[in-house]
Amino acid sequence: MTGSEPPPIATVEVVVVYPPRLAPLGGEAAFSAVQVGAEILKQTPRLDQALESAPGVSLFRRTTSLSANPTTQGVSLRAIAGSGAGRALVTLDGAPVNDPFGGWVIWTALPSEGIEGANIVRGAGAGPYGAGALTGVIALQERAGRDGLGGFDISAGERSSYRAAVSGGTPDILITAAGESTDGYTPVRGKIAGAADTPLTLEDSNASLRVQHNFDGVQAAARVEAFEERRGSGLLGARSIAKGTAETVTLAQPTSGGVGGWRLQAWARSSDLLNTSVAVATGRATTTPANNEFSTPAQGYGLNAALQGHWGVATWEIGADGRWAAGTDHEQFKVVNGAYTMGRDAGGQTFVGGGYLESAYDQGPWLVTGGARIDKWQSTDARRHEFVLATGVTSLNSPSPNASGTVPTARVGARYSVDRDVWLRTAAYGGFRAPTLNELYRPFRVGNDVTEANALLRPEKLYGIEAGIGGDLPFNWQTTVFYNQLKDPVTNVTIGVGPGTLAVLPIAGFIPAGGTLRQRQNAGEIDAWGVEADANGNIATSLGWRTAFAYTHARVEGGSTARQLTGRRPAQTPELTVTAGVDWHAMEKLTLSSNLRYVSTQYDDDQNLRRIAPGAELNARGAWNLGPGKEVYVGVDNLADAKISTGKTADFVDSYSEPRTFRIGFSYRR
Repeated sequence: MTGSEPPPIATVEVVVVYPPRLAPLGGEAAFSAVQVGAEILKQTPRLDQALESAPGVSLFRRTTSLSANPTTQGVSLRAIAGSGAGRALVTLDGAPVNDPFGGWVIWTALPSEGIEGANIVRGAGAGPYGAGALTGVIALQERAGRDGLGGFDISAGERSSYRAAVSGGTPDILITAAGESTDGYTPVRGKIAGAADTPLTLEDSNASLRVQHNFDGVQAAARVEAFEERRGSGLLGARSIAKGTAETVTLAQPTSGGVGGWRLQAWARSSDLLNTSVAVATGRATTTPANNEFSTPAQGYGLNAALQGHWGVATWEIGADGRWAAGTDHEQFKVVNGAYTMGRDAGGQTFVGGGYLESAYDQGPWLVTGGARIDKWQSTDARRHEFVLATGVTSLNSPSPNASGTVPTARVGARYSVDRDVWLRTAAYGGFRAPTLNELYRPFRVGNDVTEANALLRPEKLYGIEAGIGGDLPFNWQTTVFYNQLKDPVTNVTIGVGPGTLAVLPIAGFIPAGGTLRQRQNAGEIDAWGVEADANGNIATSLGWRTAFAYTHARVEGGSTARQLTGRRPAQTPELTVTAGVDWHAMEKLTLSSNLRYVSTQYDDDQNLRRIAPGAELNARGAWNLGPGKEVYVGVDNLADAKISTGKTADFVDSYSEPRTFRIGFSYRR
């Protein structure tokens, strides 16, 4: 080297370590799949909001995890029928995150700063996903480990709203933590609101730790998580507290450079829910205690294993999984002279597990995939014990017989590349979801509405076919048409209205004026057909755009079980959902983004009497770049301050979503 030559440029090796996982078989390209990536996650502080950018993804109600009660945070796909338990399986690197008691998802425990992305597969996910993936699966991938800070966000907004989240560590250690608090907004607003109406406050915190290491080609990882959220429920005296922990141990030995190897995972999840409800007086002037669910301890645990290999040019995966859940609802009810007089313990155990074989052939223009599995389900040790609090004397002791069954399911799909830029695909599938402990054993009350449990519920089963077309030029696009039939859907079926004790279901007790009595039942079947489409692209280099819509025509065929529901639209099921977004790099350092979500008319009840008007929400964000990955931003949620109805009571009082809200913050993503 001569003195005139510049010194060599120093290089720094960046080590990135992903959680243990096997390579995908590649067959999911034959199904209706969409990905939610890092850019959407960065723009949206709530994971459930980011997922709703995909067509057909929806929580049970229109509210997000900012204001939704834990029991309504179940997620479903394709708007076939909403459910508080959710009809989609949500996993984090293979381990289910659905609550072991109720099936819902505590979204505040999954900060987007710790998530790499989400792969959403619509349609019954037989094969490796198994029970619970009735309308599809949302497979979340946690961030890879690397040295230093991976993600950070801190923000402040109106109504004393504050949030902070961080994710980082080393290649072998990932730590993610987040917390927030807000004074919230009042869902019932305007002249009809009274002293009974209070804000939907929220305080939540969570932390997770993943430690991993490579032992001579065997990748090992252990992950632990803890979370808690405290909510005001929008009515004086009503609140909820959800907390829990999760543990996962994963071992894997993937084949380098493609499909092959093995994976073994064990997981456990515990949760506890406190949920109080109140009765609302005429004129919404006051509330009185109605129910105190002071503890609902539940435990879920499971195993899953997979082995991959090749049959000539085809790939295959064989595996098995099992999930166990046990939980008990402890509550006080029946208020006399301002005091609870009765107690209730209700719960049991469930199991579902099975084995599967899936294969994929990907050669030339053809991709063909298929898989089958068989599962065993059980509901055991059911109990419902009610007693007088003052004396302990039993007033009801109602055990239920054990139930079990075997369910075979399968899925097949094919995709053909017409040329480099256009493809066609078709698929058929069947899946099932066993009832949760919550649906089987826990009655509940919201305001003056009472819903009874049903220990005799059978699993839901879904069968469907679909076809799609898509391409990559001049932009990325795809369209799918589908027909699904949901048999034995678990539905909250109206039994009668108050006031009084309804003889048709005397176990429910007294129903107040303006209240409705419902019971969970397997209500015949739901037939649904529809079309979904999404597209995204760029105009020049400064403007990126995306749009999607999902139209679903769903109707109930109640049969002899619920004849009164025949021809009705399932509750909480819109026909049309449209989303759109734009990212404009207006200047070298300035990026302006907007996201729109429109939801058409839906109903808050099985009888289609409580109409919820259509609504559209526009969110906007402006970010100023401070360097690689760093930005300060201003966000406006519900920019047009639209009054979007999220629910309607039996006396036709609307609750509304968040009003226009400003927030400012600093974000870093690596």
